Amino acid sequence: MSIKSTLNDSNKPLVCVPGQRLCLLDNEHVSGNGTYEHQGYIHSSLAGIVKISEKTENNVKRNLIEVHGINEQSIVPAPGDIVTAKVMVLNQRYCKCLIKCIGDVVLSRPYRAILRKEDIRATDKDRIDVYKCYRPGDIILARVLPLTEIHSYQLSTAESELGVVIAHSDAGVPMIPISWTEMQCPKTHNKEPRKVARIVPENAPV
Repeated sequence: MSIKSTLNDSNKPLVCVPGQRLCLLDNEHVSGNGTYEHQGYIHSSLAGIVKISEKTENNVKRNLIEVHGINEQSIVPAPGDIVTAKVMVLNQRYCKCLIKCIGDVVLSRPYRAILRKEDIRATDKDRIDVYKCYRPGDIILARVLPLTEIHSYQLSTAESELGVVIAHSDAGVPMIPISWTEMQCPKTHNKEPRKVARIVPENAPV
């Protein structure tokens, strides 16, 4: 009997402990947050409740196995929220990000999100080069847009206060903003283009 049928046959949530074997790692199941893969099986990495959702990759539907901690916050990103996210992957059309914080609240699990090319800046949208705005590993401030798809968050950094807040150079050194479009490595002095967040100090005059 599969883990999915086990859940369907019971009205009670399936509670697990760290290291517990949940199911086979096969063509029908994929490991998600709160789990890990070991010797052909998916195991729980924490104490919590097993959650199963559908994940589609290359037009193939699979069961995404996740474990949510029992003490996990119930807070989720909502339209209009300012979030802190990490840029993971990018191409010419968008950046794939992981939302790490909502406001000042650090999440116990990240949420996947997309930052599209047209939502990076408020002006000159047709001339934006994604690679000149963000790089994998950048930490950004962004605003959550209204949901257009279930389980899919979309971000915007069009406001001047939003954009890169932490970035590392090729030398692995945290870079310093030198303008709203460039950051510089203090070690090599190399400059890199970025969409820098215009952060206003709290004690700045209004």
